Amino acid sequence: QVQLVESGGGLVQAGGSLRLSCAASGSIFGVGAMGWHRQAPGKQRELVATITFDGSANYADSLKGRFTISRDNAKNTVSLQMNSLKPDDTAVYYCNANIYDGLRTRGYWGQGTQVTVSS
Repeated sequence: QVQLVESGGGLVQAGGSLRLSCAASGSIFGVGAMGWHRQAPGKQRELVATITFDGSANYADSLKGRFTISRDNAKNTVSLQMNSLKPDDTAVYYCNANIYDGLRTRGYWGQGTQVTVSS
């Protein structure tokens, strides 16, 4: 069984920073692309950033320059450094990863972590 567990969410004032982390555990034989999405109240889930195994990152255009995604392949973790946070960044943030569990490769999602940015 594979699990993704996020941590690091919370309440922060506008202009502040937060760092989210996500750890994959369980029957893992390989981890491909990893990423973060977010879902604000009343809105659809949207892409925040993705990162390939070799570290190539891709960001939502509106977040470039403020958010940085990184990963540690030895620990099967992915992180998201969020700077200059705005109230519009308030959302539940979900990590996801393509994981080979020994039988097949499939996408997994974490349970989400709440980020609230106050004005």
